[in-house]
Amino acid sequence: MFELKGRVALVTGAGQNVGAGIARTLAAQGAAVAVNDLDPDRAEATAASIVSSGGRAVAVAFDVADHAAVKAGVADVEQRLGPIDVLVNNAGIPAGMGMTPFRETSPGDWQPYVDINLYGVLNCCHAVIDGMCQRGFGRIITISSGAGTAGVGIGVAAYGAGKGGGIGFMRNLALEVAAKGVTANTVALGLMNNVPEEIVPALAPTIPVKRLGSPEDVGACCAYLASNEAGWMTAQTIELNGGSVTT
Repeated sequence: MFELKGRVALVTGAGQNVGAGIARTLAAQGAAVAVNDLDPDRAEATAASIVSSGGRAVAVAFDVADHAAVKAGVADVEQRLGPIDVLVNNAGIPAGMGMTPFRETSPGDWQPYVDINLYGVLNCCHAVIDGMCQRGFGRIITISSGAGTAGVGIGVAAYGAGKGGGIGFMRNLALEVAAKGVTANTVALGLMNNVPEEIVPALAPTIPVKRLGSPEDVGACCAYLASNEAGWMTAQTIELNGGSVTT
């Protein structure tokens, strides 16, 4: 089950952390993976690790917030690997992201979060959706956060706004293309293990399963959502958070 042999997947923001874990998992399930990242070196490193493990992968560096760059990047991927069957919108954290109360921010601070988390998702979906509908198969997965579902009071309101916008878009897109064999789902993540090591002992006990999430946890969920078996799962927001309360 959840076999992806013969499929081509594009994973954005896959040069490190969760994105790299998703890319590795999809490749292990048989997909040829296009590893996107804004940083070419990170993209190359993830792609090389997949190839060294016996998988098939290429690196493709572009900014998801740039519509023209996304179109060119997708064309490059399709020339090298074939038509894209699976899109994972994972890119979501702009450079220099911090935690600042909304009252202390200005409009210039908000833009990067909306650009990457909303326009980035729109751009990537727009570049692949026609081909998916024409071929009668597609899997679109957007990686979101509890900041976009329940909200968190830690100074990431603009980030949460971008994530929330992406969730709303995915639900609408899913209904538009459901009859075409294309699914669109969101995975909202809880606390992940990419935080500084010294704060893990304080965070882990707050989660019902008593540990932080890993890239492999997210990759496994994405492998299911990308598979043939997930054909009846669409327009959903899955809370992948170790049982944490979200409402």
